[in-house]
Amino acid sequence: MHSHILINQMLGTIASGLKKSSITSCSRYAESYRIMGKPFPGPFSFLHHPWAREMHDSDADSNIGMKAAQMAFTETALNRTFYKIDIEGVDCLYVLPARSPDASDFSSARFDSALELSPHLATLFSDVKNIGHKRAGSRNLYIRGARSRSGLKSVPAGFLVFDELDEMDQDNVQLALERASGQEEKQIWKISTPTIDNFGIHKAFKASTQEFFAFKCPHCSRYTDLIFPDCLVITGDDINSPTIKASFLQCKECKHQLNHDSKVEWLANGKWVPTFSDRVERGFGINQLYSMTVSPREIAIAYLKSLSDPTVEQELYNSKFGLPHIVEGARVTDLLLENCVGTHKNGGLAPSYIYFTTIGIDVGKWLHYEVDGWILKGSVAGDININANCFVLETNKVTDFEQLDNVLYKYKPKMTVIDANPERRKAMEFANRFFGHVKLCYYGRSINGKFIHEKPGDLEIEVDRTAWLDLSLGRFHKGQKAINLPTDTTVEYKNHMKALCRVYMKDDNGNPIGRYEKGDDEDHYAHARNYSEMALALAGGVVGSQDIPA
Repeated sequence: MHSHILINQMLGTIASGLKKSSITSCSRYAESYRIMGKPFPGPFSFLHHPWAREMHDSDADSNIGMKAAQMAFTETALNRTFYKIDIEGVDCLYVLPARSPDASDFSSARFDSALELSPHLATLFSDVKNIGHKRAGSRNLYIRGARSRSGLKSVPAGFLVFDELDEMDQDNVQLALERASGQEEKQIWKISTPTIDNFGIHKAFKASTQEFFAFKCPHCSRYTDLIFPDCLVITGDDINSPTIKASFLQCKECKHQLNHDSKVEWLANGKWVPTFSDRVERGFGINQLYSMTVSPREIAIAYLKSLSDPTVEQELYNSKFGLPHIVEGARVTDLLLENCVGTHKNGGLAPSYIYFTTIGIDVGKWLHYEVDGWILKGSVAGDININANCFVLETNKVTDFEQLDNVLYKYKPKMTVIDANPERRKAMEFANRFFGHVKLCYYGRSINGKFIHEKPGDLEIEVDRTAWLDLSLGRFHKGQKAINLPTDTTVEYKNHMKALCRVYMKDDNGNPIGRYEKGDDEDHYAHARNYSEMALALAGGVVGSQDIPA
């Protein structure tokens, strides 16, 4: 009896080994070993996302996925991870925006559920209790949040995945990339829904092959792809219109209707077509017009809603069309800046009608600063930022902290706010030289609204980055009645103001929120402007303090 059981177990082990040795591609591995839950339960299949097969088997060292939401890119990355560990014996690093909730949710919702549904994967991993470290024999899967530099420093890996790249600290992405530098063979995947031009995944995608998924139209037999607005016909002008249900997809070549319910058939033999075939990095871009689970009616309704809601508009282009997008009014423009230019020169002394001055300093390779004079139009006791007009006296940059001393002696500001990082020691020395007139600022994650967290007697403050940028950059939308720029304001200063773009989104409760991102351009003067705005709020409480001595 027992001998039969042992024999059957041995035969099963041999059969399993033979099957495993015959699997030479990630796509076959996924079909053989992954079992999926809803919406398509059962053995993993490419039937409902045929574009993912070639992605599974890409042998490029670097792969970029700029995609709409829920298009099987994360499953592709996860399957590649299992394949690398199981078949190729490679240590893997899977990076998400933050440890909590992103890495912990991924560990339980994606990784653990994959093991629960797939018997082979369940036997592969010997230790899965640790959220950030899963062991499969001698091989390791590290799951990390991009915010933690220490969590990314000491993890060697030959296969790296950056999932939702646009939500990550971009400086830490480069740190994580170094984890593969010591590996003879390595592969990197970056996937994300995009946000704005030249940022994150879009910046990476622009340098890649920029491939689109082409298919043969069932009507005209020409190879084509699905893009907005050419391929979406919206049959109503209101979300409550009964005709909106009839919205449909069409071939952009022959204009014939493409039946959504038949996508499985006419997308089955599609293929990725590169825009730039001579590039090394492969880039895959796709949108929800291809989705088997999202109907044309749903996309049409989202589009109509976006016409009156900037949050929905941002979400529509990013998460449904898989495209970077800037909502109107989300960025300072050349026209707005020109409307703020006055008649005074940069670097002049404050006119007699200026109530007091403030300075904001951004710290980097250069020390960029903005000196502002404030004209009060209301009570200091109220919201002083609302009750004051900004008169920009000087914008400039220096290389040494000691050079800032002369700027303070010249303008004698009531308050100066300086960036606390990355030179905290030097900034603290500067603050102590002008004790009571300088504060070090941190952008915090636990602060909300236009509130300044300040401990009594402390030299440091913590603020909500987005709320203060809304205020400081918002002045440019109101013209000279809110901010007055020197007539010789530099092109560099203007470019820094235009660099930041407000990205709209919704929180977990569906409430609209935003954050500021930048593309390739520098934004140091924008933050100096922001710090000076904070200095105004602080100066309202110290207006009677002693002046800085000459």
